Amino acid sequence: MKSLTPKRLLIVDDEKDLLVLLRKVLAKKCGCEVAIAQSAKEALEQTTSWQPDVILTDIVMPDIDGLQLLHKVYEIDRSISVVIMTGYGTIEMAVTALKNGAYDFLEKPFENTKVSLIILRAFERTQLLRENFQLHKELQKGDRATEFIGHSSALKGAIALLTRLSRSDATVLIRGESGTGKEVAARTIHQMSDRAARKMVVINCPALPEQILESELFGYAKGAFTGADHDKDGLFLEAAGSTILLDEIADIPVSLQTKLLRVLQEKEIQPLGQTSTVKVDVRVLASTNQDLEAKMAKGEFREDLFYRLNVMTVVMPSLHDMQEDIPLLALHFFNMYVEKYQRSNMELSKEALKCLERRVWNGNVRELQNRINRAVLLTPGHIITPNDLLSPEELEKDGSTNKHGVDIPICVHRLPYNEAKEEVMSSFASTYLQRALTMSNGNVSAAARESGLGRQSFQRLMQRFQVRPKAFRD
Repeated sequence: MKSLTPKRLLIVDDEKDLLVLLRKVLAKKCGCEVAIAQSAKEALEQTTSWQPDVILTDIVMPDIDGLQLLHKVYEIDRSISVVIMTGYGTIEMAVTALKNGAYDFLEKPFENTKVSLIILRAFERTQLLRENFQLHKELQKGDRATEFIGHSSALKGAIALLTRLSRSDATVLIRGESGTGKEVAARTIHQMSDRAARKMVVINCPALPEQILESELFGYAKGAFTGADHDKDGLFLEAAGSTILLDEIADIPVSLQTKLLRVLQEKEIQPLGQTSTVKVDVRVLASTNQDLEAKMAKGEFREDLFYRLNVMTVVMPSLHDMQEDIPLLALHFFNMYVEKYQRSNMELSKEALKCLERRVWNGNVRELQNRINRAVLLTPGHIITPNDLLSPEELEKDGSTNKHGVDIPICVHRLPYNEAKEEVMSSFASTYLQRALTMSNGNVSAAARESGLGRQSFQRLMQRFQVRPKAFRD
């Protein structure tokens, strides 16, 4: 992705005097580099060689009109924001341009302040689009041999260890907080192993009562208990030649731990109601989010079983340890649920993405996924904002107004002091300007006067914080 500093603006019009005037005004007001072109053909050449961020173009030109130029620009780079200038009698063409992807249009003659504000917002749009394109590229570059999304050193270290462990048949204990992807880690080991041709068997240990869990794991013989009218193979036999994952192994009853220890030591099982044992060729993986050492100290988990399970250990990183991966994960889940719920016109706002990065995710990746799932499904509009991501309780805790009634950006408390201060000041200035313009019905002079500022000072603040007075006029 091309650097966005300094910003580049290309102005296209067949009136040279207008080009010179706009170049002088916008270079100063928008703080950007400005190039000019007197024809669409020249503009296309500069688009390829100079790579502008925003193009401001007239719609009526002698060789190629603005609509055709818009189409050709998007064939070169869809992230460029195109603003159309239109004179009397060409409004219909401008509306068509908007439908074809133009960012905005201006009617001639226009105020310098108005055009500069639109161009500043167009720069912001281009930057957001390119950041999203970059995130998509990062997703594509991910190691698709695994289901993990991210490039943090913590995640890379875990994947490297899982890859090495897949080459052996050693028992592996996968540890980590809830929602860190322990089952995904187990699938990664299995899929990279020599046993990948057969399906991995997963059993959630605490989900079944003790007697049912025993019969499910080891099977039973006909007549072993009331209702056992036929022999049944257990999950260990079903997983023969493959891998079995004992999920949440810490919750397995103590009475079953002895039988499980025999499987690990002797590679054999004894079905219920049967006196003989059966040899099994199964690789055992186990996972837990609990403190097994503490459970051993209480006599709730056998030490010998722990050491048999703990031949190799993988600790999956929490989302706190891989915070830099949050944008990639968020975009991945956003795209997944947009497709699932058929909401292709939905956007994840820059503010929402920032809020996700700043949150404390006690439920880790699973909590992040659930939060985005809910937002994509329930957000009534087309843009997901921080308000759509946070629960009412979180909004009250992190919310946008303190006890003195002062507006504070959502999630700002998660930032370092200096960054938080800057964002609060920006939020205050933007809100103040918007309220002043609301009270004056969009009249800049009146808003400046009521604010105790000169008109030029007020306009500079509007330009800096990208507040457009048109939005506040009836």
